[in-house]
Amino acid sequence: MTSTEATDTDAATTRQQRLDHGLDVLGRIDGEAGRNVLAALSDVSPELAHQVAAWGFGEIYARPELAPSDRQLVTLGMLTALGGCEPQLRVHVNAALNVGLTPQQIVEALLHSAVYCGFPRALNATLAAKEVFAERGLLPLPTA
Repeated sequence: MTSTEATDTDAATTRQQRLDHGLDVLGRIDGEAGRNVLAALSDVSPELAHQVAAWGFGEIYARPELAPSDRQLVTLGMLTALGGCEPQLRVHVNAALNVGLTPQQIVEALLHSAVYCGFPRALNATLAAKEVFAERGLLPLPTA
């Protein structure tokens, strides 16, 4: 084997290892919803699916400096601020529940976002969360 062939083999193995690690992290955080996102990309942009898993989850979400629940709170706030991200919000509301946030904590984070993002975006995010809560049989939420 030439040194170029060895480097190509090492790069392919490393790429596959990064993907495998990312898929593991994705599965623990997003579960079925994350796998559905990757499947939806598989026939149009498999490279984007690879990068979401390998880089987004294998590199970024796997970092130890923030707890998974903290990462989800940040993600919910960012997606709310961006607006128009309701499909991704639904995935990440599921993920937030998967990593231990309560529906009340999620609702409170989305309420808090109204101060910085405005009512329309906070309303859209809350209604996306409501869909997830309904799917998971969590409605009605107890009032404070």
